[in-house]
Amino acid sequence: MVKIPRNSMLKNRVRKLRTEVKVDTQKIRDDAIKSLQELFKLAKAQAQDEKVKLKQRESWARVAAYICQIMNGIATRIDEQQIDKDLDRLEELINEVTAKNKTQTTGTENQ
Repeated sequence: MVKIPRNSMLKNRVRKLRTEVKVDTQKIRDDAIKSLQELFKLAKAQAQDEKVKLKQRESWARVAAYICQIMNGIATRIDEQQIDKDLDRLEELINEVTAKNKTQTTGTENQ
């Protein structure tokens, strides 16, 4: 039986762990970016929809731009807390836009 020095064993395990973290982190990044790309396409479609009022289209364009910022952040760094904050802000933006749309739609139907 060949004896492996503890230092070598520890270094090997750290290297293995580092590789696993890189692979897992990259997969998480890829999955997150793919999901955000789908959201971007939806927001972009809303921003380009001529049936939607100009102000709403501008709001959806801001949402699409913010999604791009989040994708860029994920591509360049993996900071889970920042990603959570970014996604919370994205939800707020989407909620604002949809709430305004409901208000405007309701307001125009009553007139």
